[in-house]
Amino acid sequence: MGYKGERLKVKGNRSVSSKNGLSARRSNRRFIAGLTVIAVLLLSSSCSISFKLNGANINYQTTHSISISDFPNNAPMVNPTLSNNLTESIRDLFQRQTRLQILRKGGDLELEGSIVGYDLSQGAISVDSYASESKLTIRVKVHFTNNVNPEDSFEKEYSAYQTFDASQMLSDVQDELCSIIIKEIADNIYNDTVAKW
Repeated sequence: MGYKGERLKVKGNRSVSSKNGLSARRSNRRFIAGLTVIAVLLLSSSCSISFKLNGANINYQTTHSISISDFPNNAPMVNPTLSNNLTESIRDLFQRQTRLQILRKGGDLELEGSIVGYDLSQGAISVDSYASESKLTIRVKVHFTNNVNPEDSFEKEYSAYQTFDASQMLSDVQDELCSIIIKEIADNIYNDTVAKW
């Protein structure tokens, strides 16, 4: 009863000084706080994190515009609306996802090409040896010129396809199929030219 809290009983017969326990806890906290500060400093000095909401990797200080030419349909089998739909889909994508000015010609970036394939083929074969699916494939040849960084220029062919039930006529499903295929090709062109994923 005569002790005024100088010693505290801990775990049976062992006792520790309240002053020593308090200073140990304080130095543990200081040690952890010091480690946290060091870790934050190391992380902030060794890497930088940037977020791009639109996925584009464009230096807008040097690159201000992109020219997107019409994509003519040079495929042997012609869909009369395909050229316009593809061209407008690509322009719309760049308009929505970047701050680049969209031009017909003479941009810092230049995108041109043509539809080189619009092909209908048999897909999966059923048990009775008849085609159960048909496949529509669109192929587009693209030439991309980067007038700011010429080493990023390229020429490439893109293709995408969709299958549909062989009992359906192409004319009944081609608008829907073309819309899906065009979106895939436009996305791939966008990714290769300015998103660099």
